[in-house]
Amino acid sequence: QVQLVESGGGLVQAGGSLRLSCTASGSIFSINAMGWYRQVPGKRRELVARMAIDRSMADSYYADSVKGRFTISRDAAKNTVFLQMNSLKPEDTAVYYCSAKRVGVFLMDWGQGTQVTVSS
Repeated sequence: QVQLVESGGGLVQAGGSLRLSCTASGSIFSINAMGWYRQVPGKRRELVARMAIDRSMADSYYADSVKGRFTISRDAAKNTVFLQMNSLKPEDTAVYYCSAKRVGVFLMDWGQGTQVTVSS
């Protein structure tokens, strides 16, 4: 099992920036991808950004709504994944969840979520 702990959410004005962090522990050797999702009340959880652990960060995936504004990165030594969010918009307001996909495991592991609120 993998445990994920997120931090870095908060309240920011439109146009501002935040950086989310997600530190993994447990069976981290089996993780082959990590990502960030977000969810607002009444809507499905949506994929924001994802990166494969065994590939360069240039191979990362981004939702169209965040391309050019968000960047996913990783500090392998600290088992931590980041989501740098720039030029934030009110529509980016959501609870952001870190996820980890393990080799051979169907279900993903999730963090507890961190609230991001962007005021207009």
